[in-house]
Amino acid sequence: MAQAGGNSVERRPLQRLPKPPGRRELSPQPALRQVMSRFATGVTVLTVGGEGAHAMTANAFTSVSLDPPLVLCCVSKAARMHASIVAAGSFAVNILASDQQGLSKYFADWRRPDGMAQFESVACTLGAQTGAPLLTGALAWLECEVAQVVQGGDHSIFLGRVVAANSGTGEHALVFYGGGYHNVDARARAA
Repeated sequence: MAQAGGNSVERRPLQRLPKPPGRRELSPQPALRQVMSRFATGVTVLTVGGEGAHAMTANAFTSVSLDPPLVLCCVSKAARMHASIVAAGSFAVNILASDQQGLSKYFADWRRPDGMAQFESVACTLGAQTGAPLLTGALAWLECEVAQVVQGGDHSIFLGRVVAANSGTGEHALVFYGGGYHNVDARARAA
């Protein structure tokens, strides 16, 4: 017996669980997509300024370290955003509020204009550190310089050193879960 937090824990060898009834095994890609749809994420728009100006809705984003301040985002190597981040060496992350679902859909639509023209109908300012567009009304934003790029299958993982950050006053976050958008109120706490 081992002690865990003052309680006795009996150690037994791990056993393979039986396949749950009514569930079929999926090939790895559809299974991964289905499993990841069960993981709620915030919704962000990545932006790059300058000659390669571009934006893209993304939910593959997380904090990495406070000291030094680092975040990461994952971008498909086939996406226009990939080339934009590589060329600029910097990017911004805009964390969307619940009333910005329209922006999320707009920046996910590949038919929108290219370059700075895609921002003409969007309220934003240019970041002082990177020149990347910062979306008005976002819950928060971060300006980042690319610190490292790690290859991960069909995506690149961009590790960004945070050079500027700010949060707004909104309390309702836009969340993506189960293939759809949802809202989260920061004041609502789980019991």
